[in-house]
Amino acid sequence: MRISDGKPKRRWHLLVVTLAVAWTAPVAWSQRRPAPSKPPSVAWKSVLTGQPTEYVTDVHTCEHCHRAEVLEFEKTPHATIKLPAGHPVATCAICHGPDKAHAIAEEAAGANEAKQEAAAKLIFAFHANPMENAARCLACHITSKQQDFFAHSAHMAAGVSCNDCHSMHLVKAIEHPNRKLLQTAQEQFYEVPRLTLQDQWLEDGQLLKPQPNLCYTCHATIEAKFALPEHHRVPEGFMKCTDCHNPHGNMNHFQLTKSNWETCVKCHVEKRGPFVYEHPVVRVEGCVACHSVHGSVNNFMLKRRQTRLLCLQCHTGFHGQAQVPHPKFSFSTAGECTRCHVAVHGSNLSPYLLR
Repeated sequence: MRISDGKPKRRWHLLVVTLAVAWTAPVAWSQRRPAPSKPPSVAWKSVLTGQPTEYVTDVHTCEHCHRAEVLEFEKTPHATIKLPAGHPVATCAICHGPDKAHAIAEEAAGANEAKQEAAAKLIFAFHANPMENAARCLACHITSKQQDFFAHSAHMAAGVSCNDCHSMHLVKAIEHPNRKLLQTAQEQFYEVPRLTLQDQWLEDGQLLKPQPNLCYTCHATIEAKFALPEHHRVPEGFMKCTDCHNPHGNMNHFQLTKSNWETCVKCHVEKRGPFVYEHPVVRVEGCVACHSVHGSVNNFMLKRRQTRLLCLQCHTGFHGQAQVPHPKFSFSTAGECTRCHVAVHGSNLSPYLLR
């Protein structure tokens, strides 16, 4: 009688463990998609115009012709608005205004295209000028601290209204067939989960297209910068444009979410300080004085390939000037300033940022 030494059993356990690791490795090692931004707080306001008799009282009346729009709208936070008891209108009319005349005209139009076109003009369909379109949304969204400045924003000044970026019922996505998006090599190296268009629409502010592709529609020069070797990981899906910028406008330069360098130190916390001896340019111009924040061909996204040339943009002159305390012939023209001045963002020990 032969007694088993247990080796086949151990081999079997080893095989099972190996297969389990191989099966779970892609999930464990893959990159995670960033969590959606927390939506701003908005207080709903009743902005009805005209008489209650000018409104449709049942949303099913709208559904007869606009079934797809109603079904998509019901998935959004707007559909959860709790109207006061006895409110005389359907939810659609909150944005589209008096709609009873439109509903009656559409029903009477039948297949007559001329009558259908005339009926379409009896309701506000967001085909007006950008200011009038935005005014419909701002009636409620003016109460949000992140959106109350939109009427004075750069987007509004350029004629970009809310419905140019957002859709309350995403029936058909807006595409630009003559424009192809860049696909960088870095983007293909990472495994960030991608949502479907509708899931992305519901999760990220009901945008017509996901970020950054929507922003690239106008900001093509920024798209090209993100294709450079050194860049923030926006194309890869680790960041979004709204992590740094507030597209609805504020009083900050470039519509940053926070003033000046405070936007950068949200992530780069080790550069925040406070330091006993600060680099003055950080307080005056911010990080963009030295870094090209969207992308660069240089290390650390610097504006210059050679660090010393970047420093000499401000620290000009020779011996006798406060900006450069080196004698004329003691400064190494082939060296880098950061060989000695290593604490370029600020120091607690050296006024010359030596350590």
